[in-house]
Amino acid sequence: MMPNAAVDGFFGDVELNATGAPMIERPDKPEEACGVFGIYATPAFDVARLAYFGIYALQHRGQESAGISVFSRENDQTSIHTHKQMGLVSQVFNEPILDGMKGYMSVAHTRYSTTGSSHAANAQPAVLETQKGSFALAHNGNLVNTLALKQDLVDRGLDTTTTTDSEMIALELAEGIKAGLSWQDAGIEAFRKAEGAFSLVIGTPEGMMGVRDSNGIRPLVIGTLVNPDGPPNKPLYVLASETCGLDIIGAEYLRDVEPGEMVWINEEGMASHHWAEKPEPKLCVFEMIYFARPDSHFHGETLYTYRRRIGQILAQEHAVDADIVMGVPDSGIPAAIGYAEAAGIPYEEGLIKNRYVGRTFIQPSQVMREAGIRMKLNPLKDVLEGKRIIVVDDSIVRGNTSRKLVRALRDAGAKEVHMRISSPPITHPCFYGIDTDSQDQLIAATKTVAEIEAQIEVDSLGYLSIEGMLQATRENTDHFCHACFSGQYPVNIPQELRGSKLMLEKGGVAATQPSLTPIA
Repeated sequence: MMPNAAVDGFFGDVELNATGAPMIERPDKPEEACGVFGIYATPAFDVARLAYFGIYALQHRGQESAGISVFSRENDQTSIHTHKQMGLVSQVFNEPILDGMKGYMSVAHTRYSTTGSSHAANAQPAVLETQKGSFALAHNGNLVNTLALKQDLVDRGLDTTTTTDSEMIALELAEGIKAGLSWQDAGIEAFRKAEGAFSLVIGTPEGMMGVRDSNGIRPLVIGTLVNPDGPPNKPLYVLASETCGLDIIGAEYLRDVEPGEMVWINEEGMASHHWAEKPEPKLCVFEMIYFARPDSHFHGETLYTYRRRIGQILAQEHAVDADIVMGVPDSGIPAAIGYAEAAGIPYEEGLIKNRYVGRTFIQPSQVMREAGIRMKLNPLKDVLEGKRIIVVDDSIVRGNTSRKLVRALRDAGAKEVHMRISSPPITHPCFYGIDTDSQDQLIAATKTVAEIEAQIEVDSLGYLSIEGMLQATRENTDHFCHACFSGQYPVNIPQELRGSKLMLEKGGVAATQPSLTPIA
């Protein structure tokens, strides 16, 4: 989270602390960690500009910093030109900067911090020097053994310069190069020491790597571009966190990088190395529900289609008589459309989102707060007045935003407000690259559904079941991580890390979560 966090709630109203001063709220949604992008082409391609558009399409995955590294070669010497700063992609880069970044390969990153504080030193790509030349690393995910890795590096006489877990992977890779290993072998040594979630794009003087952890918790896809100067059977390769990062530059989706796989891309083409002995797919299911863009493809279809399907299941699980169904823009809309289809209730737009509002550091006055300042969403009174409303949202974290939303709908004349959530209750924090509150701050970890209904002031509340969520994927239901809903973590969490977020683990509501029911 940014040290001076912006007023970024749905309605922008800021609560007061005990002294009467404004309290800056964290966004009442989980925040994704990062977006990564890489392209290996030729000097004839404007790789910096392609990388810019790639991370521009991935901006939803991180809004704190952005960076691009470009590799160029002259007289058999490879050099890296890196530009990275705090801010949005469009704020960090401009035409003169991109015009000055010429080369044949690029690695790019857009970041939301989950480990390490929010300042420029932690912006990526991370660039390190070795005796074989410099490399650039972009990381999406979160390691759970960062402290152990750092202590091991310190014991070997190494010092760290940032506060990110990504630096641990980079330093381990550099140590492998120092020991005389090839780039691929040094990488594999580093990946096997890392525990947790990591999707990586790494540019080296000899080629580019695309890597996923042995569980494939965070996504990474491979695309191809036609090289007009090369043979038709020798495409150029692109790596991106999601397929929307391919679409924007006209690249064609080839396949996903598999869990426990490293792809090696150079002028000869692409080779695959399966570095994990027993990969076990556990894609974060929240990527499908909320984080990834609805136009990105997962498992052969857009996420819009999946989200509409979970809305249909939600209607079957939690039916209620109402006049209209509406979604909370933008992430709740596909599920709301699916709910309306299954329930046979008209779908309406009851909230208009100001899509031109970014983060603001200007706090509203007390008078404005009392007037209910609405910076992002504004209800349509003529649509809502006198109506029984079903409002569909993707999740509830602490409930603050949901309560404000319900009050705004009632102020607009809604007769009844029934909230339906297209994910199960969030009862556990994430340790794999999503910024979530500690467990004691998660409303579903400490309150029953009836108590949450009362707190957010709805007439009824219904969550999608874990079974329905997984069933809607139409994939092997064992191939997903759903720890934030079930508490079943696929990668073991060290005790000191568990204690920092799992406050309710020994006793309390969250200590007795129901087991999953197998889906036929």
